[in-house]
Amino acid sequence: MPVYAFEALSADGQSRRGVIEADSARSARAQLRAQALVPIKLESAGAQAGDAGARDPVGRGKALRSRRVFKPLDLSIWTRQLAGLVAAGLPLERALSSLADEAEQDTQRYLVAGLRAEVNGGATFARALAQHPREFSGTFVAVIDAGEQSGKLGLVLERLADDLEEQQALQAKLMGAALYPAIVTLVALFIVVFLVTYVVPQVAQVFAGSKKTLPLLTRVMLGVSDFARNYGLVFLIGLLVAAAGLKLALTRDALREKFDAFCLTLPILGRLALGYNTARFANTLAMLAGAGVPILKALQAAAQTLSNRAMRRDALDALVLVREGAPLASALAQKKRFPGLLAMFARLGEQTGQLPLMLQRAARQVSADVQRRALQLATLLEPLLIVVMGVVVMLIVLAVLLPIIELNQLVK
Repeated sequence: MPVYAFEALSADGQSRRGVIEADSARSARAQLRAQALVPIKLESAGAQAGDAGARDPVGRGKALRSRRVFKPLDLSIWTRQLAGLVAAGLPLERALSSLADEAEQDTQRYLVAGLRAEVNGGATFARALAQHPREFSGTFVAVIDAGEQSGKLGLVLERLADDLEEQQALQAKLMGAALYPAIVTLVALFIVVFLVTYVVPQVAQVFAGSKKTLPLLTRVMLGVSDFARNYGLVFLIGLLVAAAGLKLALTRDALREKFDAFCLTLPILGRLALGYNTARFANTLAMLAGAGVPILKALQAAAQTLSNRAMRRDALDALVLVREGAPLASALAQKKRFPGLLAMFARLGEQTGQLPLMLQRAARQVSADVQRRALQLATLLEPLLIVVMGVVVMLIVLAVLLPIIELNQLVK
């Protein structure tokens, strides 16, 4: 059924905004008048069930496709709100209607109203979510589907909200650990470029008429300065072209998988990437298994959450082994990229019949290790970058001062 966004005046003169379902705009106005509302503005907010927003005459569907409606934080908040309403016993249709009315942004209101229309049209909630793959991942849809089939949608939504919040917390801590070193690096580069391209050439002009040979450090710095001023822009463009070429080359699956495998072998960053992907994989697998999703389907969905293609390949290979009858722990143990800790906890879970709980513990332990390593790396990088910056600036200052010192000695 079509969905319409309206703006109307109530009996006390207050402005009301929201969405309403009706067969036509005329029917929507009639429903508003029946609620003692005077319609001021009425626009189509979506299309029929299963295609909400795709044939929107006023371009709302195009707006939904052009950018994401739910940012990661918005999605976790929305999921938590929906979980609370469903757990309180409110029917799903009424819960979606309440969230649509309370949405602060029009795009969110139209999207939730479209979901409500699809559910009212007879579609399952998981199927309605699957119509918007850009907003709701395959893992999100799979967990909702399991919750509907098991009759525990409220509990599953709570777990989904917890998982989204844990992912965001981990990403925020990693970003926070990398922020200060990144700022120091940018400031250091700016200072060095300024000194090399502006200060050092001024020194060269002072000693241009002198027939005395300049010190080696000064000559080296002048050469660097000439290169930066004459070819710096070309060098920068070359770096950008190389980066664009690498990004284009990595669109090929085979090359991307080899590149990701190489990244895992890096001394420090490789361990961080390995731990982050392992924690995400284990957490997703635990959530899906706890929601009653079959292990093969859970493995398939959890593998898709891995950003590292080499680890994704190992997860899919483990899926093949499990399909052939191998235990999950044995399948994961054969893939050396996954930490042995994950296989150990999976084995304990299979032996005790508490696989979701053990996988969740493994995810938390690996996540804590990733956070610890990231903080240690940031702690080491901060003084190291300051020292490197000081050494570079000292060399530039020495390159400027050495000719002046030699000139003073000659005068004496």
